[in-house]
Amino acid sequence: MSSLVDEKSSSILESPHPKQPRPIQQWYASVTDFLTHWGIETNGIDPILPEDRTDTKLYQMFFVWFSSNMNVLGFGTGSAGPAFFGLGLRDSFIILLIVDLISCAIPAYFAVFGPKLGMRSMVLARYSWGYLGSIIPSAFTVFSMQGFLILNCIIGGQTLASVSSHLDDTLGIVIIGVLSLIVTFFGYRVIHLYETVAWIPSVITFIVMLGLGGKHLTEAPVPPSPSAATVLSFATTTASSVISWCIMTPDYGVYHTSKASNTRIFLYSYAGFFIASLTAHFLGAAFAAAAPGVLSWETGFDGGNSVGGLIEAVLSKAGGFGKFLTVVCALSIPSTCAPTMYTFASSLMTVHPWFARVPRYVYAVISTAILIPVAIVGANHFYNTFVDILSVIGYWSTVFSAIVIAEHLIFRKNDWTRYDLSQWCKARELPLGLAAIFAFLCACGIIVPCMSQVWYVGPIANAGTGDIGIVVGFVLAALVYPAARAVEFAFSGR
Repeated sequence: MSSLVDEKSSSILESPHPKQPRPIQQWYASVTDFLTHWGIETNGIDPILPEDRTDTKLYQMFFVWFSSNMNVLGFGTGSAGPAFFGLGLRDSFIILLIVDLISCAIPAYFAVFGPKLGMRSMVLARYSWGYLGSIIPSAFTVFSMQGFLILNCIIGGQTLASVSSHLDDTLGIVIIGVLSLIVTFFGYRVIHLYETVAWIPSVITFIVMLGLGGKHLTEAPVPPSPSAATVLSFATTTASSVISWCIMTPDYGVYHTSKASNTRIFLYSYAGFFIASLTAHFLGAAFAAAAPGVLSWETGFDGGNSVGGLIEAVLSKAGGFGKFLTVVCALSIPSTCAPTMYTFASSLMTVHPWFARVPRYVYAVISTAILIPVAIVGANHFYNTFVDILSVIGYWSTVFSAIVIAEHLIFRKNDWTRYDLSQWCKARELPLGLAAIFAFLCACGIIVPCMSQVWYVGPIANAGTGDIGIVVGFVLAALVYPAARAVEFAFSGR
């Protein structure tokens, strides 16, 4: 068990025989010292102590999520209503409004954990899932973050490629991936600084798009009334895109002051999520619904497979300025990729103590090397890729959120002092995690028959309910976990 209780070395350069360092350890030590000197974050996953949580710029909690959602990916989420699910503009708007109002509350609630506890999300998971059990959400988060990155790079690459015949999706994806790596490489503080201004290009672009194409938005064709299954499937896809942020929102408040009120942190985060998500979703739905009525838009949209092509087609009336805005909008995609890649690294470091010894910036490089080729392949079938990735992330992340919230409200009594930070890497002092694993498996058991994907449709979903997997999964986990945790606590005392 000794390997399970000592993760406090933040890099591989530490050795049990410090008097005889290996060449690779010396090299890592030199690189890390150099990066630290230039202000690049080299911290591991150790909880940030209260005396080190001194950042009072809580407005950053608004901008980091406003910038992350006010971009082309949010536009693409909204466009899925008309383009993929065949919904009309009115139906899309109603669904988006209701879903965003409700679902934005979950990641905003999780954002409060960061300043209050100073723990990354997957370290926080250990206080309900247990030391070994938390490997499950950590591994899922690693794959989920890569899924997010793939979607973002596809959309950014397509948007860049739409500007010039000398660019294609492949080169555009490479450019977006490398830019995201650069921002992520510098760490937490640079990401927050970048996110404070990263929203500006997207907002300007969306305003110009409304000015150029607004008159066509009222001419969108009206499709037949949608089925309940279609409505629910689009609603859950949209909810997945928002709720799944909960697995990373605590990571971006760990250096902020714990003295701030819960309400203030929540409201900053909720406002960032809701304002950006609703705006981008509405715009995406509006332009996608109107695209069939405008030949150039329909051509650029490429049958719903190129969100970037649609944006470029709308902006083409502005000539060179429109192309400039398209490029700038594409280059703002790292506002979403940077925090995603950062959480990929920190989550991978929680999977096993050995991973925690490798510097975070190394994982950022590995993430980039993986996402670029996968995004290039996925770009050929964008909406199938988009819906599949978002839905799968949404299935497990809603179950994760139900378990963590239940632990905090029922067993920790909404009291931050009930989290002993010294236990974060001590397997014998953390909960066993059996209750969380049992609740997770029960939720998976009901999610599978309720799924509706291109590659699989469960019997319940096929009966006409549509994809209700995230709803039933959340409810069942929220019901099963408290009962199972009470039994676990009675036997283990922790």
